Amino acid sequence: MSRIYFGTDGIRGEFGGRLVNPAFFERLGVALRKYLREKATNRKRMIVVGRDSRKSGLELESGFIRGVSDSGIKIAKMGVVPTPAVSMYMRKKQADLGVVVTASHNPYTDNGIKFFSSGGYKIEDEVEERIEELIAVETKDDVSRGEPLIEEVNWLNEYREYAESLLPLNCLRGWKIVVDTAHGATVNSTPNVLRSYGAMVVTIGDAPNGENINAGVGSEYPEVLGERVRLEGANLGIAHDGDGDRVVFCDESGAVLKGDEILTILAIDALKKNKLPGKTLVTTIVSSLGLDKALEKAGARVERVAVGDRNVTEAMLGGGYTLGGEASGHFVLGDITSTGDGLMAALRIIEVLLENKKPLSQLRCGFELYPQVQCNLSVEEKIPLEEIPELKNCVDKIEDSMAGEGRILIRYSGTEPKIRLLVEATDVRTLNGAMESLKKVVIEHLEIKVS
Repeated sequence: MSRIYFGTDGIRGEFGGRLVNPAFFERLGVALRKYLREKATNRKRMIVVGRDSRKSGLELESGFIRGVSDSGIKIAKMGVVPTPAVSMYMRKKQADLGVVVTASHNPYTDNGIKFFSSGGYKIEDEVEERIEELIAVETKDDVSRGEPLIEEVNWLNEYREYAESLLPLNCLRGWKIVVDTAHGATVNSTPNVLRSYGAMVVTIGDAPNGENINAGVGSEYPEVLGERVRLEGANLGIAHDGDGDRVVFCDESGAVLKGDEILTILAIDALKKNKLPGKTLVTTIVSSLGLDKALEKAGARVERVAVGDRNVTEAMLGGGYTLGGEASGHFVLGDITSTGDGLMAALRIIEVLLENKKPLSQLRCGFELYPQVQCNLSVEEKIPLEEIPELKNCVDKIEDSMAGEGRILIRYSGTEPKIRLLVEATDVRTLNGAMESLKKVVIEHLEIKVS
């Protein structure tokens, strides 16, 4: 089913636009309320609501709550919290649905909403489809809504306390760690948790004002983190995105690690401890071939799925696996989380560093990163790629020339009007030639926006 409202991860767009405004969020709330009524039981339903630090968040949250309020639904308002904290609270309270008003790593002018089902997992395709149907059919309620049941919840302290229980007491004494919280939702969590373990924490992106989230800081600007790590002589650098479900790392030299390198470190560590079920890591089609090669050498395997951490967690659940993630910085630790959690992933990496008594620069050795080039082009319309035979012919020709030592990935963004091109090969000459050929075909057959 073609989606009208939902993208790769919920709904996202510019605040004030067609899908991101208080009136539409109220319609969305009404649709979710109707959906819960369809699943009615004798017990009260529970929805958990959180948001990031964008100034538009409160207005959108209020619109959603107006729509979803019902005497048979308890609404737990968490305020500004990391997205994974909402997921964790849902698991604890066995809530039916969770929503986070956020646009993740996008600028403050954007906003959106992410959805979670019971267990704290991203909602399933069929739920999204039903919600879209309910949004499209605007009918008057035939049941009295009654008085809303809304509770303000302060869960952040418990989320931090859980994080503070995962590593040995004072294990980071003598460490200096730079943390970039992107002026976002992790400003009161990650730095405080690391300090509780004895680390000296230097923070950047730590003064949210509603308009500066992700502005030149955070996981989208790792070079800022790397420079500060070098300046401070720190042991480690950690950067989140605006809602805290991603994390990017710098080693002690300030060098930024690729997400695939972190996945390799986590998978090999779990394999050594016999904690990698099926000897399998779940990742997406974007990850480098170097990841497959590194894990194959270690005795493990990679299972690939479509882009999106929801697809990763679904494959993990379906296969009984406990580790997955994306090159973009989403890492799902299935033994303790139901979704990407930047703080928990950071603590797991720190645990590996402590146990191996090595800096991150040494743990990244052994991962061969294949040369890769990417290009994003804005499009007027997302014409199905299978309707462009010239593109398939171009891809087939390039892949034949690579003889299995490279790959091509072409896909539309799930959150933006863009087509994304990726070429990976063993040598730069092949790489650049392939990308130019692909771009030429795409520009010839798609209407490209010129900014």
